[in-house]
Amino acid sequence: MSLRGRLFATYFLLLFVTLAVIVGALLVFLSARPEPPQQSYQWLYSVARSVINDIISSALSGRVTWAELSEQIEQQGVRLLIIDSSGQTVRYDGSGLIETGTFLDITVDRNYIPSPFLRRGMNLQLRQTFFGSFKDPSTDSDWLFIGLQAELSNSYILLSEIRSTRTLNDTLAEFGSSLAAPLLQAGVIGLVFAFILAALISRQIAKPLGAVAHAAGEVAQGNYEAKLPETGASEMRAVAEAFNTMTREVRSTHQSQRDFLANVSHDLKTPLTSIQGYSQAIIDGAVHDPATAAEVIYGEADRLARMVSELTDLASLQSGRVALRLDRVDIAQLTRALTERIEVVARKKNVALNVRAPESIVVTADGDRMAQVITNLLSNAVKFTPEGGHIDVVMRGLDNGIEVAVRDSGIGIPQDEIARVFERFYQIDKARGPKRGTGLGLAIAKEIVSAHGGRIRAESPGEGHGTTFVVWLPNIPPSTTLVSRP
Repeated sequence: MSLRGRLFATYFLLLFVTLAVIVGALLVFLSARPEPPQQSYQWLYSVARSVINDIISSALSGRVTWAELSEQIEQQGVRLLIIDSSGQTVRYDGSGLIETGTFLDITVDRNYIPSPFLRRGMNLQLRQTFFGSFKDPSTDSDWLFIGLQAELSNSYILLSEIRSTRTLNDTLAEFGSSLAAPLLQAGVIGLVFAFILAALISRQIAKPLGAVAHAAGEVAQGNYEAKLPETGASEMRAVAEAFNTMTREVRSTHQSQRDFLANVSHDLKTPLTSIQGYSQAIIDGAVHDPATAAEVIYGEADRLARMVSELTDLASLQSGRVALRLDRVDIAQLTRALTERIEVVARKKNVALNVRAPESIVVTADGDRMAQVITNLLSNAVKFTPEGGHIDVVMRGLDNGIEVAVRDSGIGIPQDEIARVFERFYQIDKARGPKRGTGLGLAIAKEIVSAHGGRIRAESPGEGHGTTFVVWLPNIPPSTTLVSRP
């Protein structure tokens, strides 16, 4: 089943389960709750309205006895009681069950207010009218009553009937057949609306996921320009942003792989062509100075060997298979020692090399690997700085670590190429011919610095304005970068 179908089925299942729980809870509550007294109150009020003017006024005047009055009232299924208004003691019980003088504990229901139309026809002036209940001490049964008190009387007249033992569930069962049709119609209408709502919601959720699947298929087929609209709910926007970021990374990686293959092919083809050409010339006897030809062949072979070694080293660093020989290293002293070696080459080009650093800066690092990084940065600075230029090496403590900046006044880097200087085989000066480097030094430097938990970046105002490479190393590498000694 599709996701949309599952969502649709889930909504309907949730709807039915919710309705079943509601109906079950309703039946339990209805069966436990007694029938409300309002209907009995209304019946007692109507009886009181029919007898109060003619019968009770006659009884108060003595023309009709309470027994005669009680007999007429009982014909309507109502019990007559007279109680003293001051002490609530029984003065007369038409049923003869409660003895005279018995205290009657009545409870007044102050929440019930009779409908105005029930008051019509009550011409006798009453002091008060109230409703409530009491428990018959002789039978221990509950009774509902309407209490009346005339203006000139000190007694309450109670017209009462026994409280019904029926529950709301019984009342509902009486009207079940009449309510079945409207309830069924309401249920069908509710299901139709639920069906439409479930279809809309499931479509709204499934449609963006379908777009993700379609875009993923496009990327799988090589269309790296596929994008998702970053709209909708926050979760879908997050998915779209993550997908678009992934697509950009895949496109960048694919482009880097293509550039890598092109650069490898070019950098391997040039020395191989030289080796093949000079070797053929030696075989054909066309070389007047075999020693010179052999020297060229040896140089190109050495360049190929260095390239293969650096590629192997880079692959090992990127895969994490290289063990860092961590120790306490004085980076300041190491940098000064490496600068003295490079300074010989710098003097030949009339390039000034200055180092500004504290006497000692000690960190935990692999000394040989860090020497490889600093040597590469110094060599590149000398190589790309014209005669009369200068190179500054500045070191300082920063953010629980050290920062090494190598700044030159050389050819600089175009702004649109700064992000690519750490790519494999990337060359800033592409016109140096056989004398140019392998283009792997900065890529290796980046991997070494990253393995120490540090970071490296390149800065340049533009072509002709020099370049600065900045390396930051933590005082102690994170545990995730520590590699045991081989």
